[in-house]
Amino acid sequence: MELSWLMKLRIAAVISTGVILIGILAWPLAAPHDPLGVVRFSNLSYSGAAFLVLLAFWIGFIAYFVSWPYGREMGILSVPSGLAVWAGRSGSVAKLMQLNSTLSQRQALFASFKWEPFFWLLIIAAGFAGVFLGQKIRSKPHKIETHIKPNPKPTKYYNAIAALIGSALIAHLCIIILAQDFRTSNNTVVAQPAIGQIIFAVLISFGLAAFTVSKLLNTNFIWPIIASAFVTIFAVTTYAKQNVLQSFLENWPATFFSSSVISILPLQMVAFGTLGSITGYWLAIGHAHHLKHETK
Repeated sequence: MELSWLMKLRIAAVISTGVILIGILAWPLAAPHDPLGVVRFSNLSYSGAAFLVLLAFWIGFIAYFVSWPYGREMGILSVPSGLAVWAGRSGSVAKLMQLNSTLSQRQALFASFKWEPFFWLLIIAAGFAGVFLGQKIRSKPHKIETHIKPNPKPTKYYNAIAALIGSALIAHLCIIILAQDFRTSNNTVVAQPAIGQIIFAVLISFGLAAFTVSKLLNTNFIWPIIASAFVTIFAVTTYAKQNVLQSFLENWPATFFSSSVISILPLQMVAFGTLGSITGYWLAIGHAHHLKHETK
């Protein structure tokens, strides 16, 4: 399924909308006081968080019309693209380790990581809701053929659960492989990956996860996107146990971790994971389209 130059322009316009309105203009909402600081939910005030939800909703609404008549397919890229700018500008988990130098502080930090992805998913969902409103106001004259047949209801629910679990497992394993930095000889300790490595690893990992579950389970990108939160939860539960944190506190600098997955901020996991999931899903659709026409 070849993208026309006009469709590419629409995609660029949608991404630019999110990058400008969230990534640049709304940056003061979450900007850390330290230029090298970390972007977290706790950076936002309650009013700032509420404003960001509303802003994401209206950005999704605007992006729907910017990318007309493919607003439903393309408009959803806008908000995660804006959050991806924040994720790229943020400091690292290693920075947080340096600022939280006691065991209790690090335990509290990673405990907060468990729920933080759901706030960023709420921002993504607000953008999706804006796209949905745009679709209700001006429904599309036609839709892009996906070549995916609806599942019967019981199968649909089972496939959704399998897609959620499968996406989390695939993404987790791929991130371990792809988010590489310095490792010890026995591969038990890894240094903080650079931001470019994190972007590459999370995009590819969730792209592969979405592609796989779409092909095997006949599902869309929603479940891999939600799985981005559960990858963080699983990583914290597995790699941030008290005995592990104590061992690293006593034996390793703050820039080293038991797994590269734990060195990725919730915002980075959700923002890049969402973009990767959407891309992987549409690659699966394009692959199905290619196979269908190849057999004719």
